[in-house]
Amino acid sequence: MGSVRFNPFAPGRVRRRIGVVALAVLGGLLATALVLGGVPDPRRTAGPTPGGGEPGPPTVGPSSTAGAVLPADPPPLPAPPPPANLPVIDYGPAPRGFPADPDPMSTVRLDEGLRPIRRVAAYDAPGGRPRAWLAPTISGVPVTMPIVERRSGWVAVLLPSANRTIGWVPPGTWTTTALPDLVVVDRGGRRLHWYRDNRLVDSWPVSVGAGATPTPLGRTFILGRSSLPGRVYADTEVFALGAVPDDPESVPTGLRGAHIGLHAWYRDAHLGRANSNGCVRITRRAQQRLLAELDPGTELLVLDRFTAPARLPGPPAV
Repeated sequence: MGSVRFNPFAPGRVRRRIGVVALAVLGGLLATALVLGGVPDPRRTAGPTPGGGEPGPPTVGPSSTAGAVLPADPPPLPAPPPPANLPVIDYGPAPRGFPADPDPMSTVRLDEGLRPIRRVAAYDAPGGRPRAWLAPTISGVPVTMPIVERRSGWVAVLLPSANRTIGWVPPGTWTTTALPDLVVVDRGGRRLHWYRDNRLVDSWPVSVGAGATPTPLGRTFILGRSSLPGRVYADTEVFALGAVPDDPESVPTGLRGAHIGLHAWYRDAHLGRANSNGCVRITRRAQQRLLAELDPGTELLVLDRFTAPARLPGPPAV
């Protein structure tokens, strides 16, 4: 088997009055202040010093922001109102008109995901044209999409049911969640590498798509789980990915409209080959571990060749 169909489950204030007083009265007040401890020096900071002595002057240096006026962030680009009849992205093919992923083969982990709280429109650019609705769930499963880019107050996410494609989302009814994991599939070397916080956790042999039905390259994500019991799937659940076959007509008729999956296989001896309908097959024990550890929205990256370092590079410093 290769592509999989989705069959998800529900987881005092003090006021001072200052009047005009005689010079003698003012002198008396100053004398009283001196008796009580002196007139405070405005150049000194309040409170004792760490050594218990008199407080010293405040430290002012290049890194101090005291008194500085920081530039305000520009307001987000406005979002044109979306029409109510926009298509909703679901498990079927995503609507056209969305832009390509700007860096589909990047090994820099996508560490944050977007979760719609209510239906939110996806646009083809910040302030651009609304193309489709993103719903909080697909087939009843809560959706988390990795965030690829931020610009002008908007965020771009990897879209489900489309390969190497993003949609732009304005500020609105959504929240974010951390994504600590990254799964890298070496299509040429036929091996899967699992990273958490950019450190290699484990690695296993896998099978990938055959020549006629290759596993799509680039980054996608775990959309949800499917329950496909049976001997060939080693009686474990299947991860349904956001990716679909690059050539939907190349897969067997019974798998048309299905998504690429990550799943166990009933015979380990069949692994390490290019013999699936596009899915990534893995050992039963490895699949059980990943099912226990990986959350929806976790990025899965398919590369033709990948030499697995013990640690992946982090995002560039800002």
